[in-house]
Amino acid sequence: MHTLPLQLRFNDIDMMGHVNNAVIMEFFDLGKSTYFAESGIPVRPDEGDFCVVIVHVEVDFFSQIHWQDHIAVTTHVSNWGHKSLRVKQQIINTDTQQPCATCTTVMSGYSRKSGKSAEIPEDVKQRVMEYDSHSSNAND
Repeated sequence: MHTLPLQLRFNDIDMMGHVNNAVIMEFFDLGKSTYFAESGIPVRPDEGDFCVVIVHVEVDFFSQIHWQDHIAVTTHVSNWGHKSLRVKQQIINTDTQQPCATCTTVMSGYSRKSGKSAEIPEDVKQRVMEYDSHSSNAND
C-alpha cells in the first residue's frame, strides 16, 4: 500500500471550517497519480498507447478534516480484471490512524490510438504487484 502525507493549505478550508469535499477528491487524485507514477501504471502520453481512465468513483466520508490536522492518503490496487482495475484509497488522520474518507475508483484500460477500452498489459500488472509487494508502506 502506498502512503502519501498531505499538507493542508489555507484555501483547502471552507466557510464551515473544515476541508471541503471537493478538495478531498483532489487529495484522492493526487494519491492515485503519485501511486501510478511510482508503481508503473502509465499516465502520460509519452509513456505509450496504453493508459487508464476513470469509469466510476464512490466516496464515503466519516469525519471532518480541520486546519492543522495531520493527514495522509493511502492507495493500492485491490482487484485486477482483463480491462479494468479497482483502486482503494483512504484519507487517514495520522495522529489517530482513523479514516476520514474512503474512495473506490474503477478504472478501465484505454488505448489512445483506437479511443477504445483495452486490456491491461501483463507487464503493467506485474510491475504494480511487484511494487506493492516491495513497498516499505505495505501493510494491507
